[in-house]
Amino acid sequence: MDTTGFSTRYRAEALSRQAAAQAHATYYAHPSLHLSTYLNGPAPILNPAGGDQSDNTLTQPLNEANPTIPAAPSLAPQPGTNEKKSGTEGTREEQGGKEDSGKPSGLDKGAREINGEAGGTNTSPGPAAEEVRKFEEMIGSQGNGQRAEGAVNWSVEEKMNPHLQLMCGPLLAYYTTKDNVWQGGAMVVTTDEGSVYEPAPRLDLSFHLYSPPSESVPTLYETEAEPILQSQRLTAQKILTFDSAVGSNSFWRFIIEIPLQPVEMTVRYRLNGGAAMDFVIPALYQNFRWAAHSCNGFSSGINPDEFKGPFQSGYDPVWEDMLLQHHKKPFHCMVGGGDQIYCDAITREPELQPWINAPNKDAKLATPLTEEIKTAVDRFYFNHYCKIFRSNAFGRANSSIPMVNMLDDHDLIDGFGTYDDATQAAPVMSFVGSRGYFWFLVFQLFVVDAVDGTNPTPGTHTLKSLIIGGPGAWIPFPSHSLLVYLGPKVSLLAIDCRAERKLNRIVTKETYQKLFTEVRKAKGMEQLVVLLGVPIAYPRMSFLEHFLDFKYNPLNMLARHNAFGLGGMVNKFNQASELLDDLNDHWCANTHKKERNWLVMEIQRLALDLGARITFLSGDVHLAAVGCLFTKGKNLAPEKDHRYMLNIITSAIVNTPPPPGAAYMVAALGTHKHRTLHKMNTDERMIPLFEKETDGSKKRRPRVQARRNYTAVEYKQTGELVFDFRVEKEQGLGETVSYPITCPAPRWDVAI
Repeated sequence: MDTTGFSTRYRAEALSRQAAAQAHATYYAHPSLHLSTYLNGPAPILNPAGGDQSDNTLTQPLNEANPTIPAAPSLAPQPGTNEKKSGTEGTREEQGGKEDSGKPSGLDKGAREINGEAGGTNTSPGPAAEEVRKFEEMIGSQGNGQRAEGAVNWSVEEKMNPHLQLMCGPLLAYYTTKDNVWQGGAMVVTTDEGSVYEPAPRLDLSFHLYSPPSESVPTLYETEAEPILQSQRLTAQKILTFDSAVGSNSFWRFIIEIPLQPVEMTVRYRLNGGAAMDFVIPALYQNFRWAAHSCNGFSSGINPDEFKGPFQSGYDPVWEDMLLQHHKKPFHCMVGGGDQIYCDAITREPELQPWINAPNKDAKLATPLTEEIKTAVDRFYFNHYCKIFRSNAFGRANSSIPMVNMLDDHDLIDGFGTYDDATQAAPVMSFVGSRGYFWFLVFQLFVVDAVDGTNPTPGTHTLKSLIIGGPGAWIPFPSHSLLVYLGPKVSLLAIDCRAERKLNRIVTKETYQKLFTEVRKAKGMEQLVVLLGVPIAYPRMSFLEHFLDFKYNPLNMLARHNAFGLGGMVNKFNQASELLDDLNDHWCANTHKKERNWLVMEIQRLALDLGARITFLSGDVHLAAVGCLFTKGKNLAPEKDHRYMLNIITSAIVNTPPPPGAAYMVAALGTHKHRTLHKMNTDERMIPLFEKETDGSKKRRPRVQARRNYTAVEYKQTGELVFDFRVEKEQGLGETVSYPITCPAPRWDVAI
């Protein structure tokens, strides 16, 4: 298997990507605490006399074309201690109360997860201010401020001053552009005990002409040119304090506003004077280049090591490809279409076991919501987010490509909103979903409703893209949707399909109409992308849905009693079929079919009103596919058909593809005709885009591609919007193959 050729071919981009990784790492790596987390072997023992017991190999450069990332230190138990399970086995088993979850991975590894696969009890922070002070005294005695031998990822010149002990971040978000001013945000999470807040955290921004990297200058800006704009210094706003069992933590938000210029700009930023990191924003009147992804995590029972290839983690390969593509031709933002984090492991927290292990549905519904459960739920979400959003290639992407995120069920807990009313209203389930939604707002949008408010009038929120909808069905929050400017010709409507969801409803009509009213105010838009977490044009599985929902389904009856080892076939929450919540999530489920058909008709009317092409963007199903809605029986050219709407389905960037049998079933069902919308002059089909395998051989079933993937999106001057599926060439390789599809420009004359 070729694991070096790709990075060798793109040496400059690989160097630039590696430099960005090192900059991110410096915010967590410090020889006095975490050097052993970054280097191969134990940390060097530095003493005030200047002695160093480190191995010389620790100082080898890490910026080679295809660098070998140092392995994590050995976590082997000391003689006489009980052996701790970690690594491969540690990702498979029920782990509530387990002391560690295995080795951190990747160059920017540093977060350790204690007590559970997800680290619900504690995620380790970066170095504390006092430890930095002591280390400064050590290196001061070694050469008056020069880099200490062994300190690969840290330098005195790039240290934060005053020091912040980071739990997560820096994270970047893009909100929208209004009146030619780009609005986004940055956020960091710090521990209070190990940080210095006088003065308050600051972010320094400088603005440079974007320039692609070269081997000699692996940066994303023109180093010889003068800055384009005057630099900015932003002071952080504390939006939340979270008190945990190990101390208090602060969330610091920076609202960033940048007037767009006639040229594409690289924005360099430093947190409290620390290492410089970059993101790129478009030129004035330029349409954005952006990436779309979903399903950033592994389902329970999956061994991530089977997907890592030459990388340190199974999470990394496809993200590493996205980062390489970003350094070749930068993405101005990345759109998370749902499941940016998998929170299902909350069911392994020790305090939740009375609920999870209750013998039947009635007992689960009656499980009381104790203070211990409340504490465990918040502890889990906080620590799990800190680990996932700062670690590995995904953490580096979060600090270099501004996020535009919308949630799906796994961002809360598997299937939330799709279970029967009694299950959803039960004290524990409702609380879990409510806190999951709270932490989604905090970590993915940098929003705290208690600070920012929930004024329902569009345009009044701190985030200019945010549209507050109707009240949540099972949570004490209204829906939070986004209308995002992606250039003068392109907009994104990201609909919150989870807050208002019930078994028989996804979004209220009042919220739909509010969103569509705001969209109709857009001027000059030619392409509108509507983000729905779950595909809306996708093969039906009604026969399976009916069977699994049948009260006397023999498999379910046996599984409820764990007969013949079938207990895993029913879920942990209401003992219905484990697959049924996934099927009920789909727009084509019997419970949602009427709403789905109504929505398609409304979107068609919206296309006519706007004179814009509308495309659906979805994830969820762990494969790449393209559904298509179009006018029935007219044989119109796509550009002439206002009903021609593609459903771009890009999933998953991390999670495993479906088993071959399931992928075959979807591919086979994709050839079937659906007559649901024929009375509305609308037909639908799956497009056979994937005619070749990633190795170039002919593909037998071209309508789906069951490999990990993401999508790169770019507007063409012809008015077309190109969605380029980037499909993993070989599992764990870190290289993708291109499968582009074009959404035509809107060129119809009259409605048909």
